[in-house]
Amino acid sequence: MNEKILWYVADPMCSWCWGFAPVIEQVRNTYGHRLKVELLLGGLRPGTSHPLPSPQRQEILGHWQAVHRVTGQPFQFAGAMPEGFIYDTEPACRAVVVVSMLNPEAIFTFFRAVQSAFYVEQRNVTDALVLAELAGDVGLETQQFLQAFESDAARDMTQGHFHRASQLGVRGFPTLIGQKAALYLLISGGYCPLEELNPKIIQWLDT
Repeated sequence: MNEKILWYVADPMCSWCWGFAPVIEQVRNTYGHRLKVELLLGGLRPGTSHPLPSPQRQEILGHWQAVHRVTGQPFQFAGAMPEGFIYDTEPACRAVVVVSMLNPEAIFTFFRAVQSAFYVEQRNVTDALVLAELAGDVGLETQQFLQAFESDAARDMTQGHFHRASQLGVRGFPTLIGQKAALYLLISGGYCPLEELNPKIIQWLDT
C-alpha cells in the first residue's frame, strides 16, 4: 500500500525523450530500491496519416539539433525522415505496449532500442517488421510479437496509455509524475537534467 511509483510519460519518437534517455536510466539505477519506475506511453503524434511536409520536417530537425546541443545525445541528421515519411508514433508506442505484455522486464531496454533505431540508425520504426526485428533483439519471438502487435488488445491498451496520460494532465514529453497511493504529483515536465531532477525526486520521496 505504501509503494511509490514514478511514472515516466514519454513517446519513443519524441526527440526530447531521446535526450532524456540517459537521465531516466540514472534515475532507475539510483532510486530503484526506493520506488518503482513505470513507463506510460503518451502518444506524441498518434494516428497521423499524411506524409510529413518539408517545412515541418525542417522544424522537427531543428528540435533534434537543439536536443543534441543540450544533451549530447547522438543523431543522424542527413537523410532523416525522408520524403513520404509518415510521422505516426502509434505503432512504436504499441510495440512498447506489446513488449510490456510479453516480457515486462524488457520494456525500458526495448523503448531505448526503438529510440536509437529511429534517431541514430534511421530505421523506420513506424513499420511493424522493423519493430519486430527490434523486439527480437531483446529476446522476443518475432511471430509472437507480430501476432500480439496486430491484436485488438494491444491497440486498446495503447489507447489506454494515451488516455491515462491525458487524464493526468500531461501535455508534453518527457514528464515525470510521482504517485503515492491515490496522490499524484508532477515532478518535472519537459527535459530536466539530472542535477536539477535529483532534488525534486528526493523532496517528493521524503515528503
